[in-house]
Parts: sequence; C-alpha cells; structure tokens
Amino acid sequence: MLSIKELVSEDQDPKVIEKVLPKVQDYCTSNEEIQYIAVQKKTLGVNFSPDCIALTNKRIILIRPKTFGLTLDFKDYSWINVADVHMKEGVFAATVTIKTTTGKTDSMEDIPKAQARRLYRFAQEMEENKREERRHRDLEDKRAIAGGGITINTPSSQPQTAIAEDPMEKLTKLKVMLDNGILTQEEFDTAKKDILSKM
Repeated sequence: MLSIKELVSEDQDPKVIEKVLPKVQDYCTSNEEIQYIAVQKKTLGVNFSPDCIALTNKRIILIRPKTFGLTLDFKDYSWINVADVHMKEGVFAATVTIKTTTGKTDSMEDIPKAQARRLYRFAQEMEENKREERRHRDLEDKRAIAGGGITINTPSSQPQTAIAEDPMEKLTKLKVMLDNGILTQEEFDTAKKDILSKM
C-alpha cells in the first residue's frame, strides 16, 4: 500500500491526496492496489476541490468533487474495457482522455504535465497487457463458436474423450477456423493429418 508521501512524487497537493486516498482505498476491491493518483491543478483561479485520477492495478478511477467538495463522484473504467488513454499537452497542463472498447469517452483537464506523463506511461502498460488478454479471449470465443467439439493439441491441452464426429465435418470446421485466422496453417495441417489417420 502506497503512503501519502510516495503518492506526492510529482508535486500533488498533499492535502488533496490525504482527503482522497482513504476514500479510494474504501472503494477498492480485494487484491486491488492503488498505483498512482494525479491531482488537477487549474492554472487560472483557485480550485478548492480539484478533480483526481486514481490508477489501480485493476482500473482507472476519475474522482470529481461535488457540493463544494463535501461529496465525491467516482467513475471507474476496468482496464480490460479501456481501449485507449490519450494525453494532450498544453502550455501548463494536459488533458487526459479515456476511450473504452464500447466507444465511450471521458476526460479530465488541467492535469499537471509531469503527473499526466506518469499516468499515461502506466496506462500504456496496462493497455498493452489487456489488449493481449482481450485478443486471447476473442480467439477462445471464436474457437468455441467455430470449433464445436474440436480440440487442438497445445502444451496445455489435456486429453479429452469427445463424442464421435464425422471426419468430413471436422475437416470442414477446421478449414473455417483456418480461413478466419483462428488456426495457423501448422495447427490446421497437424489436426488434418490426425483426422485422416483415423479414417
């Protein structure tokens, strides 16, 4: 668990972190860890209740004070559903924009540039990890839809006894999976050879 001192590494207002941190901690689920909190800093005028962005290992949380800072509005986006985090730097600060896999966008302005850059770096790492996770999940879904009872031999596959299926039907399903990019040519050839050897 990060301390307040560790969270003010880019000149965040310690009083804001002190106020927001316990509420974000209460908001976190089990095994969820706060990695960073960026605090808005308006260049013009005084901002008694700045907005914040909290990053955890599971999601990105936008925190906006309401009713003169007496309450906080939390809006969170799970990393698996974040398609892109974009940062646009201005002269004094940056705007951070979040785009979800469903096309929804949300943004926060006046994030100090050093904080926005750190937030952006962390978001890029999470996006990369989750993009690969989404790709694997999509492939598994496609295999389940197209493959039916076909099991491709991979190191993690366990031997399974399946209901006997027509070899020609199996070959047709394999060809569909190859054409859709679900199988590599090598996987297709191996499975085809196996089916033909049992005919």
